Amino acid sequence: MTSGSGTGSTSMGRCLCLRCWARRQFCWPGLRPTGSYSATTVRGALQGFLKPEMVRRYVCKIDHEVRSHVELNWVGRDIVTVLPTVRRLALGIICSAVLGQEAAHFKESLCTDFVTLGKAILSFPVKIPFSRFSKGMTASAKIRKAITNIAQKKQESLLHAGHGAAGNDFITYMLILCSQGVHSLTMEDIVDNAMSLIVGAHETSSVLITFMIRYLAGEQDILDKVTKEQDEIASNKKPEDALTWDDVAKMKYTWKVAMETLRTVPPVFGSFRTATKDIEYQGYHIPKGWKVFAAQSVTHMDAQIFHEPHNFDPTRFEKFVPPYCYMPFGGGPRMCPGNEFARVEIMVAMHYLVRQFRWKIMCKEETYKRDPKPTPSLGLPIKLNIRSMP
Repeated sequence: MTSGSGTGSTSMGRCLCLRCWARRQFCWPGLRPTGSYSATTVRGALQGFLKPEMVRRYVCKIDHEVRSHVELNWVGRDIVTVLPTVRRLALGIICSAVLGQEAAHFKESLCTDFVTLGKAILSFPVKIPFSRFSKGMTASAKIRKAITNIAQKKQESLLHAGHGAAGNDFITYMLILCSQGVHSLTMEDIVDNAMSLIVGAHETSSVLITFMIRYLAGEQDILDKVTKEQDEIASNKKPEDALTWDDVAKMKYTWKVAMETLRTVPPVFGSFRTATKDIEYQGYHIPKGWKVFAAQSVTHMDAQIFHEPHNFDPTRFEKFVPPYCYMPFGGGPRMCPGNEFARVEIMVAMHYLVRQFRWKIMCKEETYKRDPKPTPSLGLPIKLNIRSMP
């Protein structure tokens, strides 16, 4: 990229390097020249797997995961450190979707490895012993081996089950498509994409829940409105009844709170796009084929788009937002295919948390950094109290 200053090319080149090595080293080491075809195929398969009908089926499973998690990790606790706690929840939910019933042992044994891997994604790519990159490579190999073992067992089960097998988890779904000739991805390709899906999904969801809890602790009026909405939904159900797709659809204000949280603290700082033709933009020349990094977090705080952007105001999403100005899930044909799954996961989790608990931030001076996701320096410890039910 060229401009009057002549500095754009170096910056753009660094972005391109960063993008390429991170994915190949940690998630897709077997990327080959046919990758564009494979990427299109995988994206189509992901969209098929995460279609609304599938997400509808998973609401009940997510409800069960959340209830079990809350009972084990929140009930009876005086202090909860939010980020690592909800990270375990998010990991359990996405592992169930990707790996199926084999997820329980997997998530418990490898939770720490996923944290190590997530931190290493943007580390300097030199394998020095005990460095963040080296630890990430070790964690990546351990996770990949475990997923490969699960995938191989599923493949053997499919051979015995024949054409009647159901693809209720991502790996089984991909193996069935492969047997039907829909794609030609290898076992390694399927495992790498399963791994990438788990890494991306559980980190972003856990960050969103963490910062929703942080904001709600200081916004009593907003918390009251969220609680009222959730109480109204619960009033039409028996205590043992699981939430449904229709229940989640009624959580309109709660979702606006989630959207405002995503605006102020987007889990993903930005995303890369490729120029499909030569572009002139505000005095800059961007050649065809070059990579452009779109920083959503900067756009989200633009006062010309969002009035008083530093104020936490969920009602701003009752008004029109110009296209491509709010993109927590990306935009265009490459929008995150799991956004509906994430919405259900977040709404179900917040339903049970706001209805059962009240909390106070233990360290109001706690800051956060990007590591590479937004990470509270102390993990957001909170003082927990049981809510007095109406």
